[in-house]
Amino acid sequence: MKYLFVLNDAPYGNERPYNALRLARGLLKPGSEEVKLFLIGDAVACAKAGQKVPQGYYNAGDMLRMIARQGAEIGVCGTCIDARGIAETELVEGARRGTMDGLIGWTQWADKVMVF
Repeated sequence: MKYLFVLNDAPYGNERPYNALRLARGLLKPGSEEVKLFLIGDAVACAKAGQKVPQGYYNAGDMLRMIARQGAEIGVCGTCIDARGIAETELVEGARRGTMDGLIGWTQWADKVMVF
């Protein structure tokens, strides 16, 4: 199966991005699933490198890096990072600037689209 995750919410403040990242990691473990994540709106902050969170709290950037290492593609809305003053060079390893056309293509590619 091919899964696309679209994340909309900021990384901290509610648990939707955290739960999406956990689910994506779980789907990648068997190694037979294909996963892509697209971060849009406030979710682009999930991909900001250098996040410092309290001890014992999850780190969305670290989770994204792990997901990328497991083979997932991660796109980050370019318009959204520009609006928030995040440079492409500030994204975590494995995340890349994306576009709406890219999201459209990924949506057409996916068997299942999950929106968080």
